[in-house]
Amino acid sequence: MSIIRCTRMHLASAAALLAAAALAVLFAFPLSAQAMEVERWTAQPNDDALVKKHGFQVVSDDGALEKVMGATPTRVTWQGQTAEDESLSALAIDLPEGSSVDAENVKVTVMNGLDRLDVASKVQVDGGSLVAVTFPEATPAGSLVMVECNRTLLPGDGGTFGLTGSYTTADGQTLDMPATDKTFDVVSTSPAEQLSTWLGMQDWVKAWNSNKFLHLFFDPSIIVTSVPVVFSGWLIAIALVIVSFPLAIPIGLLWSFMRMAKSRVPRALGATYINIVRGTPLFLQIYIAFFGLPLLGIKMDLFVLGAIVLVLNSSAYLAEIFRAGIQSINGGQFEAARSLGMNGAQTMFYVIIPQTVRRVIPTMTSEFILMYKDTSLLAAVGVMEIMMYAKTITAATGNVTPYIVAAGFYLIVTIPMTKLINSMEQRMAGGRKKRKKGVTITSEEAVLPDSDAAVSKSLRMSETLAGSNHISH
Repeated sequence: MSIIRCTRMHLASAAALLAAAALAVLFAFPLSAQAMEVERWTAQPNDDALVKKHGFQVVSDDGALEKVMGATPTRVTWQGQTAEDESLSALAIDLPEGSSVDAENVKVTVMNGLDRLDVASKVQVDGGSLVAVTFPEATPAGSLVMVECNRTLLPGDGGTFGLTGSYTTADGQTLDMPATDKTFDVVSTSPAEQLSTWLGMQDWVKAWNSNKFLHLFFDPSIIVTSVPVVFSGWLIAIALVIVSFPLAIPIGLLWSFMRMAKSRVPRALGATYINIVRGTPLFLQIYIAFFGLPLLGIKMDLFVLGAIVLVLNSSAYLAEIFRAGIQSINGGQFEAARSLGMNGAQTMFYVIIPQTVRRVIPTMTSEFILMYKDTSLLAAVGVMEIMMYAKTITAATGNVTPYIVAAGFYLIVTIPMTKLINSMEQRMAGGRKKRKKGVTITSEEAVLPDSDAAVSKSLRMSETLAGSNHISH
């Protein structure tokens, strides 16, 4: 028993020595526990600001609409609860790299329970992203501290961001922010959106927008964001015209032949179609096609159906253009071609139509411009072309600037085409004047004053060959 008692005494003595050593170490090297708890680290969703300013929403894969957008003003909030025996003299919060906020937009609140404490604070922002808060008088122990960074621009590239920073206690110890799993996701924004946000913060833009007229029609920030959106609609409009106009040309030529046919039935059919299409608004024709066909169970892609309507409408106008061009050709050319042994079809396709096309090119170009502008009517039935995008942005922003941007996209095509028409007409008029001032004019050229020179020469050569063969026989 004595041995056991001695062993127990020795063990107790060793334990006491170890405890004393541990206490000595603690007193010699005090360890500070990170008692602060991070209760909040959030960023306010701000995609509604994009809707109000630019007219579009950002929808995630899960269908959520409320998102934190990069390079768009938002509010970042940090909230920490100190321990019962812990006071703060300073704290520093590292916003995500690439963020920016002004010191005057940072708000610091100290609370004890539900009571707001009157604690003075000083805010400094270093490098646009390091928010440093100092308290001339330390915060009361166990208080709740909240830092709100208003109008903060988070990185435009987006990403997931956690909390980093530090805080200093009243006794001068600087500690890292407690580890937390709280993060927030930032959706990337396009360069146009970032440029728009930057423009909105410039003094000259604010001065520009202070004028109601300039702000309503020529807001720089809305112009920047509207251009890429409306551009996608412009591509659709161009595609509609490129597809529709070439198809309308042969159909219009066919209607013109029917309109000039000797038989009563095709002539009546051609005249009826042309008069009905030309006599009713294109807008009405669009409505009949887009709302009437589905009632019959016929469903088509909006783009395809819009192209069909444009083709049918434009072909009626092209038919009259071709008919006028064909009838403008001197009747002597028909007789000359027949004298060479050509039938009606050969005469039309080898002699008449080439000259007709040359004469009607300016008018056809004008019809191309009209079709391009008429694509705007398809916005009423949901086709996402220029006007549809501009209308959407305008409805969301209450600003007419997107319509001005849309006008610019129309002018990009119409002005060069108009210049081309004028140039072609001047060249054709100049060619006629030169012919009139020529030294010699053959009899064939006198009969065909406006005909193509190559065709005239071909007719003369054919007549010469035919005459020589007749003499030889």
